[in-house]
Formats: sequence, C-alpha cells, structure tokens
Amino acid sequence: MFTLFGPTAVKKTYALVERKTPELFRDQFPYSEVPNILFDGKVINPAPPREIWITDTTFRDGQQARPPYTPQQIIDIYSMFHRLGGPKGTIRQCEFFLYSQRDRKAVQGCLEKGFRFPEVTGWIRANVEDLKLVKQLGIKETGILTSASDYHIYLKLKTTRKQVMEDYLSIVQSALELGIKPRCHFEDITRGDIYGFCIPFAEKLLNLSRSSGVPIKIRLCDTMGYGISYPGAVLPRSIPKMVHAFHKELGYPSELLEWHGHNDFHKVHINGTTAWLYGVSALNASLFGFGERTGNPPLESAVIEYIGLKGSSDGMDTTVITELADYYRNIVHADMPRNYPFVGLEFNVTRAGIHADGLIKNQEIYNIFDTEKLLKRPLKVMITDKSGMAGIAHWINENIASITTGKAEEVSKRHPGVRHIHSWVMEQYAQGRTTSISPKELITQARHYLPSLFESDFAKVKTKAIEIARKLSRHISDSREVHSLDQDLMEPYLDRVIKKEGSIQMLAITNTEGFRISQVHTQRGEKKLFRNLLSKDFRKHDWFVRVLETGEAYYSDLFFSKYTGALIMTAALPIFNDAGSIFAIIDIDFRFDELVKLISDLPEELLSIKEE
Repeated sequence: MFTLFGPTAVKKTYALVERKTPELFRDQFPYSEVPNILFDGKVINPAPPREIWITDTTFRDGQQARPPYTPQQIIDIYSMFHRLGGPKGTIRQCEFFLYSQRDRKAVQGCLEKGFRFPEVTGWIRANVEDLKLVKQLGIKETGILTSASDYHIYLKLKTTRKQVMEDYLSIVQSALELGIKPRCHFEDITRGDIYGFCIPFAEKLLNLSRSSGVPIKIRLCDTMGYGISYPGAVLPRSIPKMVHAFHKELGYPSELLEWHGHNDFHKVHINGTTAWLYGVSALNASLFGFGERTGNPPLESAVIEYIGLKGSSDGMDTTVITELADYYRNIVHADMPRNYPFVGLEFNVTRAGIHADGLIKNQEIYNIFDTEKLLKRPLKVMITDKSGMAGIAHWINENIASITTGKAEEVSKRHPGVRHIHSWVMEQYAQGRTTSISPKELITQARHYLPSLFESDFAKVKTKAIEIARKLSRHISDSREVHSLDQDLMEPYLDRVIKKEGSIQMLAITNTEGFRISQVHTQRGEKKLFRNLLSKDFRKHDWFVRVLETGEAYYSDLFFSKYTGALIMTAALPIFNDAGSIFAIIDIDFRFDELVKLISDLPEELLSIKEE
C-alpha cells in the first residue's frame, strides 16, 4: 500500500524560485576541471525505509549501450528476472521503450507471460502522443522524462522553470486522466536546484497524488554520475541530503521514491545503496551494469546487496544470475570482463600460488562466499608448478565447454599432450616464475599439444557464414512477392535483392516440373555466364530432388562455382500454396567470401533484407 497520508506529512510549502540565469553550480562543476566535492559539515543520519526493492532498466537504459535485443531475447531475460526476483517480487518492475515495432512486440510478449512481477512499465517523453502508446499497450505505469536541472531547462529546452513545471504537470494530469500511473524522472537531479525547483515541483506532484488518489512516483536520476555518498557533502551532489529533503522535509513516501544512477565516477553501486539507506525504497538497476555511457547500477550486485542488508534472500534464486550471464555470452553475444564480480568467467579463480595453497586447505580463506551454492560457480584454482599432470588434465576437462567444440572426450593425465604442457609449466617456474599460469597461456599450449580439442577458426567462420545465408534465404523465400509468382511483383523484388545483397551470386525460381519461371538474377556483368540456366531442366539436380522429396529447405556444403570459380553454397527452399503443397522452389547461390563480410553480432532482424 502507498502511504500518501502518513507520519511524513508536509509541514511547509516550497515556492518555486524563478531565475533569469541558470544555476549551474560553477563552484562544484567548473567543467574545465574535475568536479569539486564540497562539504558543509552537516551530517544526515540514515533512515532506511520499511521495505526496499529493485526495479530494472535493462530494456530501456540498458539498450542504449549496445545493439538492441531481439524481442525473443527480451522475453527470455524478462522470464529469468521473474525467477530471480522470487515469490515476493523483489525485482518489482521492468521498464521498456515503446517506440518501435520491435519494442512493442517485446512488451506484448512479456505481458502475455502474465507475471505479477516484474511489472511491465513504459518510458516516454513528456508529450501526449507518447502517452497514447502506453494506453494502447495496456501498460498501467510509465516513466515520464521531466528534466530537473537548469542545464536541461535553460540550456537544452530553452525555457524557464515556471514554464517547464507547468508543462510537466500538464502531462502528468493527462496521464491521470487516461488511467495511467505517472513516474516522473527528475533527470540530472545531481545538478539541479533542490530547493529552488526540485522540491517545489515534487510538492505539486504530491498534492496531485493526494487529490487524485493515484500514487505518483519520483525517480531521482543521477544522469551524469555526480552523486556523492560522503557524510557532510553539500547539495545537489549529496545523496543523503537530497533524499532527506524529499522524504523527511517534504514528506514524499519512501515507496514512491526511486534512485537511478550512472557510473561516470565509479560510484554507481554504492550510490544506489546509499539511496536505500536514507529513505528510497526502489533501486533502479540494469543487468551487468549495461547502460548509457558508463552504465547503471548492476542488477546482480543490487540483488547481492539486498540480501546483505536484509539478512535474507526473501526467496530470490541467485543461481539465475549465472544463467543470465551464460545467456549473454552464448545468445546475446555480449562480452564481460573475465574478472567481473559474480559473473565473469574467472571472478572466483585464484591465481597467486600462495592463495592457491590456502584454498586447498580451506575455501573460505580466499572465496567471498559459497559461490557453488549461491551462483552455481565452483571455486577454481589456476595452474602452478604444484598442480601436476592430474591438475592440468582436470583444468582442461573443467574448462572444456568454453574452449572447445564440446565434442571432445575427457583428457587423461596420461595423454602425451598433457605431459608436454606439464613440462612447459615446470620450465616456466624453473626460470623463476612466481605467478600462476593464465587461462590464455594454457589454451595456447592446449591448441599446440591437443589440437583435436579445438574447432578451427575457418570452421567457426564457415558456421556463422552459413547461418547468415540461411537467414537471408528464408527472408527472401517468405516474401509476399515471391509467393505471388506474379511477374510484375516478383521480378522487380528479386532484382532489388540481387542489387542490395552482394553475397548472392545468383537466384531464380523453378516450378515443380524443373523449369525456370523467373529470370536468372545475377550480379552486374555476370548475367551472360549463367545464360544457359534459363532453359535448363533441373529435375535431376540434387537440390531440386531433395526439396521435393522432403518438403524442407536444402543447404549444400561449400563448393567452387563452375561459372565464376568462386567458393559458394546453394540454398534451395520450397514455396507452398495455401493448400500446403509445393508449387515452386527458389534456389540461391551465395558467395562465401561475401558472406564472411556480413558476420557480426547484430540481431537477426538487422540482417534481414528490407524493402527500399
């Protein structure tokens, strides 16, 4: 329940302070120098709220730091957040962009899950048109951009405090009229005039919340990471004093206050925790800290901090953190430092020989907590001169999933390759080495002495290139132009495809009798090389026979084209009529060297052929 009328009731009114010139706090933000941290000697005591929780911005601020997630990736991650947050919904909300078709598809997929937690919320600019998107999607709450500093009000928006407050209150009122709960994002608040603008604006929101009976949240946005947790620091950078002003002086309920930070000065996690301790209930975080510029509070760190502060996990499944990390590495293809806390591949790996000796005696000496129980990450020790051949074989087998194709059999300590690696290790220490052998060094040695464990670089590139060919060929075969078999639609479409996609050497459509029913489309200057294919009978060709027999797409291995000499692969896909019968086959020859140039980590949608 939201306590709109409680012991923290408003005791005084706060008038807006209008200014002819912006308050830029030049004593703290000289710009030409590192920002100054000033103190006034006044210390605020912590006042933690009765209840704290986590909210998520992975799909909003987090997406501003990387290529966009696919809708399915968002749905998968959202589902894991539901499991991670536990039965009490400690991860209370997730916010989403709503502007693109991709955004709305992801939101719809998450809503269809029917989870109570995390609640799906939106993020919009302060205009009525954006509110309509929220209403159309059936979202009950949305964040609204309400920039709070004079840097934004005067220098960006080119307006005044009075005018911008009126504009903000107008959009909040519009949200209430549409039955949408507003969440006002006080952007750049750590450079804002707290008592001259922020608190007077918040007072208006609190009064509006009371009169409407609708909880209006405020998100305190440390947009540039200027927030300071130090006792005695001055406003607007002091988080304790800022939260105290909103909660204790104005009387804004803790459950309606939320902190959103950035990591520009390496303070993002401790600043979020400080906001909790001084009266903010909601800590807004992003998975693995991905966020605009330097990132947001890492969600997984907020989970661990929550447990430490509360003394209980409240049913959260912390092992999901490791599942999420694996999903990012394997599906999202997002890199994380190997020593990144809680999720890096080597975050609980000990390298120092003296530390390794201690761990052998007792894990607790050098492990932060039972990482195997809480994160499904058993403690690992790096190889030293004390490891022996058994230790080297164990390391290779333990790490085999991350360094090989996963098809190799377990390596024995008696394997000749292991003996060679052991000899190399011992030679390193005979020359005076004191540090452990790094994973990179061990993998280099294993590639040399155990080459059968590894997939070649060419094989990896080939697999990725062929997958791109599959995506492109599926997109072409599924197009309405191809399905129509209408010459006036089909031929111009195929011509556009061949001009846009340099990876395609040739494409054409054949009927079930084995004869072409389209032109043979080729790259510029190569049409004469394929002239004989226009009247050729394809009934005995392997791709034609296979598609008709199986009703499924056919993809050849790589081979050299007898027409161009290029290394190519053929894709042949069936085209079905409304009755489900094959009535044509499209075959496409892809040039391998051009496919390789398309390899990237972009989502599948961005690799698809679009209409001009």
